[in-house]
Amino acid sequence: MISGTPGSGKTSIAAHMINGACARGERCMYFPFEESQDQILRNMQSIGLDLRRWVAEDCLRFQPARPHLHGLEMHLAVMHKQITAFAPSVVAIDPISNLTDIGAVAEAKIMLTRIIDFLKARGITAVMTSLTAQADDPEKPEVGISSLMDTWILLRNLESNGERNRGLYILKSRGMGHSNQIREFTLSHHGAELREVYTGPAGVLTGTARTVQEARDKAEQTSRQSEIVRKQRELAGKREAMEAQIAALRAAYEAQASELEAAIEEGHRTETTLDRQRTALAFVREGHGITGNSSSHKRKGADHGQTDKGSRQGNGHKERTRTEAR
Repeated sequence: MISGTPGSGKTSIAAHMINGACARGERCMYFPFEESQDQILRNMQSIGLDLRRWVAEDCLRFQPARPHLHGLEMHLAVMHKQITAFAPSVVAIDPISNLTDIGAVAEAKIMLTRIIDFLKARGITAVMTSLTAQADDPEKPEVGISSLMDTWILLRNLESNGERNRGLYILKSRGMGHSNQIREFTLSHHGAELREVYTGPAGVLTGTARTVQEARDKAEQTSRQSEIVRKQRELAGKREAMEAQIAALRAAYEAQASELEAAIEEGHRTETTLDRQRTALAFVREGHGITGNSSSHKRKGADHGQTDKGSRQGNGHKERTRTEAR
C-alpha cells in the first residue's frame, strides 16, 4: 500500500512499479478510480514513463471506472472477472480510498479484504494507493486495511525554508529488511529519483537547503583538494631541490675523490721509486766497500815487501861497508 496526502506522488510511484513489472515481461492490470487511461498515460509520459508501449504489447490493461458507476459488490465482481480473464502478475488499484464514497468504511474494508484474499490466493502482487486526508496524522489512511498489507510505503510532504518537498519512508515491510530513514524523492522527466539521505546540523535537509549545503560541501571539497595539490607540489619541489643538492654534493665528492685518488696513486709511485733507489744505492755502497779493502791489503803488502827489500838492501850495503873496512 502506498499512502499519502494529495500531490505526494502516489500514482507516480504505482506507475513506476507497473512499468518495472512490464519491463520484466510480467502482465499488469490497472484499476484507476479517478483518471482515465489517456490521462494516466499522458501524465506518466511527463515524468519519463512510456506506458503506451506496454499497452500496445498487451502487457498492460487499464480498467478505469468511476466509483459511483457500480456498487461495491459489482466492483468486486468486475475485478474478479477481469483478473481471471487476463491473468496478470501485478494488479494496481488507485485509489482504494475512493470506495468509501459509495459505501461505509466498514463495507469498503470488507470488499477490499475479499479482493486482497482473492489476489493472494492466486499469487498476484497487489499495489494499492490510499489517500490520507489528515496531514497531521499521515499514518491514518481513509480505509483501515493496513494490517492486511505486507508492505506499507508512506509519502509525505516535507515543508521547510518556504518550500515543500516530497519524502518517502517504509512504515513496515514484513519478512524483509528495510531502512527506517525518510528519503527525499523528486519527480522529473527522468522519472521518480530517490535521493540519498543528507543530514546536516539542523537535521535532514531537503530541497533548496540540501542543494545549498551540497554546493557548500562541494566548494569545501574543491578547496581541500586544491590545498592538497598545492602541498603535493610544494613537497615535490622540496624533494627535487634536495635531490639536486644531493647530486651536486655527490658530483663534488666524486671530483675530489678522483683528485685524492690520483694524488694517493702518485704518492705510492713516488714511494716505490724511492724504495727502489734506496735499495740500489745500498747495493752499490756495499759493493764499493768490498773493493776498497782488497786494494788496501794489496797496497799494504806491496809496501811491506818494498820495505823488506829496502831493509835487506840496506843491510847488505852495511855489511859490504863493514867488510871493506876490515
